[in-house]
Amino acid sequence: MCKLEQSEEKKVGRGREWIMGLKSLGLSGEKSKSSMGSRSKMKLWMIRATTTILLWTCVVQLMTLEEMWGPRALKGWPSCFMASDSALDVKLSSIPVKVANPPKRVYKNNGYLMVSCNGGLNQMRAAICDMVAIARYLNVTLVVPELDKTSFWADPSEFQDIFDLNHFITSLRGEVRILKQLPPRLQRRVERGVVHSMPPISWSDISYYQKQILPLIQKYKIVHLNKTDARLANNDLPSEIQKLRCQVNFSALRFTPQIEELGRRVIRILRQNGPFLVLHLRYEMDMLAFSGCTQGCNEEEVEELTRMRYAYPWWKEKVINSDLKRKDGLCPLTPEETAITLKALDIDSNIQIYIAAGEIYGGARRMESMAAAFPNLVRKETLLGPSDLGFFQNHSSQMAALDYLVSLESDIFVPTYDGNMAKVVEGHRRYLGFKKTILLDRKLIVDLVDQYNSGSLSWDEFSSSVKEAHENRMGNPTRRVVIPDRPKEEDYFYANPEECLQQPDDPLNII
Repeated sequence: MCKLEQSEEKKVGRGREWIMGLKSLGLSGEKSKSSMGSRSKMKLWMIRATTTILLWTCVVQLMTLEEMWGPRALKGWPSCFMASDSALDVKLSSIPVKVANPPKRVYKNNGYLMVSCNGGLNQMRAAICDMVAIARYLNVTLVVPELDKTSFWADPSEFQDIFDLNHFITSLRGEVRILKQLPPRLQRRVERGVVHSMPPISWSDISYYQKQILPLIQKYKIVHLNKTDARLANNDLPSEIQKLRCQVNFSALRFTPQIEELGRRVIRILRQNGPFLVLHLRYEMDMLAFSGCTQGCNEEEVEELTRMRYAYPWWKEKVINSDLKRKDGLCPLTPEETAITLKALDIDSNIQIYIAAGEIYGGARRMESMAAAFPNLVRKETLLGPSDLGFFQNHSSQMAALDYLVSLESDIFVPTYDGNMAKVVEGHRRYLGFKKTILLDRKLIVDLVDQYNSGSLSWDEFSSSVKEAHENRMGNPTRRVVIPDRPKEEDYFYANPEECLQQPDDPLNII
């Protein structure tokens, strides 16, 4: 009995061991499954992390390529991206090929030069070129120029709102040191008003700056030039100075990527519809008030323009005979005079004409004859939506920058007045290969228009005379006219920077 009981106990014991073994195996299986699940989750996490890193690497590479070659790839895309809507397919001939930045020029710094530019965009553009050349010649450090915010246009834009600031500084570092702001100790002096400020003499040669301005910089450490318009001579300057002016104008002064991209979009829209002519129709209120030119204006408009002229004390000429000034060719052509002139020159009536200007004084009434003769008139406001131009509203210099880009790329450029934009664009188009720029002889044109309107000339006679007079006024290579002791009357350097141009049959002679 004892043996039987012992045998049964052994069987029961083995059964318990077997059951415990099964339970043990079950627990072990659960642990194994848990371990395998953890490994799967870890693998999935690693795959996701690796994929994310690869994607960000691609993004960084794309952004690097963008910085090197073109417009921003990841900014400013339209909401519904299509190849036909992209601005990427338009290359601006005015944008130079990006090259490696030059090594920094090492020189003994003679002090710091601050400048406050005055006037509109293109007057300030030329002034910036002059100030860089002066700073380089004097071996001083230039502080980024301050733009005019108090003129008629009251544009609050800073330098970096219009121009690519970092490109400006780095591309010129082989010539001159440029700082975004003064060192703290000197900046505090400026904030306290302890700075020597003065306007340099207009049309001065470089020796004036060496003999008069440099000693002041060495004495005070900082000199502030509070006027910059036409403060450097057109001629009789070292070729290195002239070529540096060109380098700044054609290479260092690039507009911001945002302005360039919008310019590309406008140009693409225009090119889709064929050739286009840019008409710089300088018939805006400020120009008419300043010049005193009132041809075609009614009495109410004449009074309004006169009041405006007297409201601005820095417009020195107050009493103006509009008729005499017009006959001397000193007035901008009216829209009516411009329309008949373009017809006389056999400009295709179906060509797109982009009006590079602000609001035309007199509005649609004054543009009737132009629209009748050339129905394909467009403006940036008609080619772009309000959302595109919203950022540029009340920023006249940024709007002018957009017109500048379109003007450079046009098949034909026609200014109706020889203001700063007309001259600087003319010179830039010469630099780009003597692109067709019709330089209207206003004195001759108003005389011919008056004869035609009075019946003294037939249409054929009028048209023939206009064509003959402008045969050699198409932006072709010429030498600047130099008039000693009368710099205001001689050819402007920026309209024809011949020292920087490749003349026909001459070896390459550019910066």
